[in-house]
Amino acid sequence: MRGLPVTLDWDDAPAPQPTAGVPGARRPFSETAPDAGTGVDPHAAELDSAGTATGLGSVEAGAGRVDVSEKRMINGRADVNQLLPMKYTWAWDKYLSGCGNHWMPTEVSMQADIALWNSPGGLTDDERLMLKRNLGFFATAESLVANNIVLAVYRHLTNPECRQYLLRQAFEEAVHTHTFQYICESLGLDEGELFNMYREVPSITEKDAWALQYTQALEDPEFRTGTPETDTQFLRDLIAFYVIFEGMWFYTGFAQILSLGRRNKMVGIAEQYQYILRDESIHLNFGIDTINQIKAENPHLWSEDFQEEVRGMLRQACELEVAYGRSTMPRGLLGLNAELCEEYMHFITNRRCGQLGLAPVYPPAENPFPWMSEVMDLGKEKNFFETRVIEYQTGGGLTWD
Repeated sequence: MRGLPVTLDWDDAPAPQPTAGVPGARRPFSETAPDAGTGVDPHAAELDSAGTATGLGSVEAGAGRVDVSEKRMINGRADVNQLLPMKYTWAWDKYLSGCGNHWMPTEVSMQADIALWNSPGGLTDDERLMLKRNLGFFATAESLVANNIVLAVYRHLTNPECRQYLLRQAFEEAVHTHTFQYICESLGLDEGELFNMYREVPSITEKDAWALQYTQALEDPEFRTGTPETDTQFLRDLIAFYVIFEGMWFYTGFAQILSLGRRNKMVGIAEQYQYILRDESIHLNFGIDTINQIKAENPHLWSEDFQEEVRGMLRQACELEVAYGRSTMPRGLLGLNAELCEEYMHFITNRRCGQLGLAPVYPPAENPFPWMSEVMDLGKEKNFFETRVIEYQTGGGLTWD
C-alpha cells in the first residue's frame, strides 16, 4: 500500500528489521533517550505530573512550540494534542489508508447465505460446526482488541500520529463487531451461544485468556511506562495483540471462511471477511511498525533474553491456534484440515518472527494456501467470489504494492 513501510504479510514481502532507520525516524533519538545507566526515562515523572501522556493536563500559557525531536513513541515530552509538526508519517499514512477502506457490513447482501443456511442439505454438519465456532471466536475477539486499544494502548503511545490511527482502528473494530451482529441476525443464530462461545468452547477460551493476561497490567490506572520493566510490559502487550491476536489467530478463521467462498458457499460472509482481512492487514502492519519503532528508540529493551521470551510467546500462541484448528475442524472439509492449518500457522509464525527481526521458531515452512494471496489483490474489478465490485472507497485511490 502506498506509503506503508511494512507490506503484505505473505512470503514474498520483505521483513523489516529493527534498526535506527525505522520509517519515521527523522533525526537521532539521543535528545530524549533513557538514562544509559538505568534505562529509566528521566521525563517519565514529568509526563505523569503534567498530564501530557493523556493530553488532558492543564494548558500552560506561553509554552514553547513543539519541536519534532521531542516526539517519541513512548515517554515523549511533546504535547500529544499537537499533530504537527509530524514525525511518524508512516502512522499517518495508515490512518489515511484506513479511511479510504471504509465499508459497512450492511452493504453486503446476505440473501444467498440465508437460503443456504436454511436449506437442509446446504451445508454439511462439519461445515456448520466450523462456521459457528469461527463466528463465535470472532464475535468477541474484535471487542477484546478494541478494549485493549481504548483502555490500554492509547494512553501509553505518546505521539498524536499513532493515536490518530488508533482512533481509526477502534472504529474499524466496532464495524467488525457490527459485522458479526449482522451475520447472527441475518442467519437467525442463537445470540447467547454465539457471543458467549469464548466462555464455553475451551479452544476459544484458552486463546482469549492467554492474550488478556498481557493487557491487565496496562489497564491498571496506576500503570506508567518510563522504566525498563513497564516499557517491556507495554511491548509484550503490543506483541500479544497486534502480532499474535490480529496477526496469527485470525488467519485460520480467514482461511476457513474464504475457502467456503471459493466454493460459492456463504458468499456474503466470505465477502465481509475479505473486507475484514483488508483492515486487519493494516492493523498488523501498524503494530509491527510501532514495535520496531519503539525498539529503535529504546534498544535497551530488546535484549537477547527478551527476544527469546517473545519467540516463546509466538510458539505458545501457535500451539493454541493449532488446537483451535482441531476444535473447529475435527475432520477435514473444503480442502482444509487441521494438519494443513498447523503447517500454515508454522509459516505465519516464522513470518512474524522475520518481521520482528527474530530467528524463526519452526523449521522452514511453506504456505499450504497460496490462494489466500488472491484475497489481498483488491485491484481487481471483482473479487474471486464473483459476487460484486469490491473496490468501495470514500477517499482517494487505494493501491497495493
